[in-house]
Order: sequence, then structure tokens, then C-alpha cells
Amino acid sequence: MGSSKFRPFIPVIILFVIINALLVAGRTSLESRGFDQGMLIYANILLLSITFFSYLFAHRGLLAKNANAFVRAITGSMMIKILLVIIAVVIYVLSIEGEVNKPSLFTAMALYLVYTFMEVGILMKQVQRKDHA
Repeated sequence: MGSSKFRPFIPVIILFVIINALLVAGRTSLESRGFDQGMLIYANILLLSITFFSYLFAHRGLLAKNANAFVRAITGSMMIKILLVIIAVVIYVLSIEGEVNKPSLFTAMALYLVYTFMEVGILMKQVQRKDHA
């Protein structure tokens, strides 16, 4: 569990900090456009957490000697990630009083894609390094 395992994840953490800073700094602008700042901040925190654990799961599979274990780990991490996001959306929809804030929900979906693409990019670089090692 050396720190080198987490070093590739630093760009994701930087993205998280930048997004949260923009959400906090742009509160009045977001709310005037109909966005729910609190929901977006919670979504960003949730997506960072889920992406981190998904990355750890996939990284463990990357270290496996068996190629099938790697494929299972990647597939499993993505399935767990999407399942947790779906559960979070259902909880949000059921717990909200009034209408669902669609702009915030669609923005959170876009953030999901950004975090997923970053995670896949990090893992692809690690696979390439492993192949060349």
C-alpha cells in the first residue's frame, strides 16, 4: 500500500477541488440559473468517493497475473460504480420535496462521465506501463 499506488489518482483529486471551488464561488450564479448548489456538491463528493474505490478495485485487478482476473476487476468496478450512482439518484428522487432539480441532476450525470473517463484514462496508462515493463 505504498503512496505510488495513489499518485496516478492526483489529477482526479485536483479536478474534485476545482469543481468544488467553482461550485462554492459560483453559488449565486448557479442558483439564478436554477441549479441546486448543495446537490451538486454532494454529487461531486459522492462521485469522488465512488471513483476512488472503483479505481482501487480495478487497480488490484491490474496487478493480477491472470488476465481474466483483470477483466473481472474492471467490469466489477464499473458495475459497482454505476449501481451506486443509480442508488444515489433513486435516494435523491425519493427524498426530495417538490420537483427534482433536472439541471443539477444532468450536471451530476455529466460529472459522472468526466470522473469515469478520467479513471479509465488513468487505468489505461497503467496498463500500458505494465505491458512495457
